[in-house]
Amino acid sequence: MNTRGQLRDKIVVITGASSGVGRASATVFAAEGAKVVVADIIEEPLAGGFGADEESSTAELIKSNGGDAVFVKCDVTKAGEVDAAVRAAVERYGRLDVMFNNAGVYRGGKLLDEFTEEDLQLCFDVNVKGTFLGTQAAIRQFRDQQRVSADNAGTIINLVSTAGLHGNLKQSVYNISKAAQANLTRCAALEYGPEGVRINGICPTFTKTALTRNLFDDTAFMENFTDSVPLKRWGETDDIAKLALFLASDASSYIHGALIPVDGGKSL
Repeated sequence: MNTRGQLRDKIVVITGASSGVGRASATVFAAEGAKVVVADIIEEPLAGGFGADEESSTAELIKSNGGDAVFVKCDVTKAGEVDAAVRAAVERYGRLDVMFNNAGVYRGGKLLDEFTEEDLQLCFDVNVKGTFLGTQAAIRQFRDQQRVSADNAGTIINLVSTAGLHGNLKQSVYNISKAAQANLTRCAALEYGPEGVRINGICPTFTKTALTRNLFDDTAFMENFTDSVPLKRWGETDDIAKLALFLASDASSYIHGALIPVDGGKSL
């Protein structure tokens, strides 16, 4: 692996890292020298993604390129499993430097009155509770480390969405959960910035992953959405992974509490 070193020897936990944005971020982080804990419900990537080498797990892909990664089974809606993912990072690598709360679910295609209570609950359980638990687990570990090294406060990145910044038609339960996640990011940044913990959110629009494959394959939807984006294309997982890399690195040391759109200008 050609390690350029922006995250040399940093220890990172990425939830939902078996597929999509999490997988892309894990490989980019590892290429920059990070040691990565791939935390997900399943180890294998979801079928229908747009990436290469989908026969290999994320950890296997990283290790085949000379990097260091380990898979840990983690359901982000369960506090014990989130804590265990952070504990695995500490037990294997000695500490935690970056927590990337990437895991998420999407529900759309219905008017508000057509969604079920289960649709709403799922979005809140994964998108909001999962980020809440991941942030709690990271903060506890960062505080433990402060007792040993005062210059190692830590960084948290949350994968939010432009859906957390404004309304959209026919995805109310998703937007509601993402708005809560956006405010979670703001509140956490206010509370833990004084302790030296940097917390930021990334806000993509539709990105080419296995979770959006059905929308991308719908020619009418794909073309209409592409036409609505000033840059005239869908997001790629690397577009998000490279911003996550920047936010995880020391190059972004004065960026805090930001919710950064990665949307080709669509929010305009």
